[in-house]
Amino acid sequence: MSVPILETVHLSHVYSEGTPFRHVALDDVHFAVQPGEYVAVIGRTGSGKSTLIQHCNGLLKPTSGQVLFSGEDIWSSKERTHQVRFQVGLVFQYPEYQLFEETVYKDIAFGPGNMGLPEEEIRRRVLEAAHFTGLSDDVLERSPFDLSGGQKRRAAIAGVIAMEPQVLILDEPTAGLDPVGAKQILDNIRAYHQEKKAAVILVSHSMEEVAREAQRLVVLREGKIALDGSPEEVFAHGDELESMGLGVPAMTAVFARLRAMGIDVPASVYTVEQARDAVLAALRRKEGRPC
Repeated sequence: MSVPILETVHLSHVYSEGTPFRHVALDDVHFAVQPGEYVAVIGRTGSGKSTLIQHCNGLLKPTSGQVLFSGEDIWSSKERTHQVRFQVGLVFQYPEYQLFEETVYKDIAFGPGNMGLPEEEIRRRVLEAAHFTGLSDDVLERSPFDLSGGQKRRAAIAGVIAMEPQVLILDEPTAGLDPVGAKQILDNIRAYHQEKKAAVILVSHSMEEVAREAQRLVVLREGKIALDGSPEEVFAHGDELESMGLGVPAMTAVFARLRAMGIDVPASVYTVEQARDAVLAALRRKEGRPC
């Protein structure tokens, strides 16, 4: 196993220490992401998801424990912390509210500009990031405030992608979008992940989204990691997920009901595509045809 690109070691974070409002948001969390891995972090509101990801690029400093990037503590020096903030890109929920420049081009170029890159390299990155997020060249000279809601979301994500981070973290990137817009955003993220081989951490409340997109799921509960594994492994703990108020994907619930009725269908179904394949296989078996 290679050295994790990002890792927390015995990470704890306490808000309002020494006051009556003291709250332990993270409690001795060990969380590691390998280079190129696509991980989803899920959990109820208050489980520690936002606190965890804000530690990953140094927005929050641990109360105790360490955050490592490529094996080195991100707080080892001010220079190290500064560098990591370009290598670990964080897209907050509703990032379109952080747009501020005169044009979309300038907004996307803001991060690369702060990296001290030459203009030619900045332009390359802006055009490539716009391509990844589905923004056409004619949009780049428009004001970001003249764009549609979905275009604003894509422009904000492009601004982080343009820094070409080795780890891309997205906090509820599809929140408030219709199904078509949500699919487009997730397709954009998948394209970046596949082409750039960057690690992706997706924070989401949608079990369907994480089942379809992520290679691995990490479930947080009360500041601790409750479950960590592949979608098949995690969704096998349906009762435990229900007890956390999370549930399982709709297809998983449907197929569990079918199995309870005595119908021979697989247990590890959690996407519409898998459900389709399982139903077709069952029909072939019934007709005596090879699956």
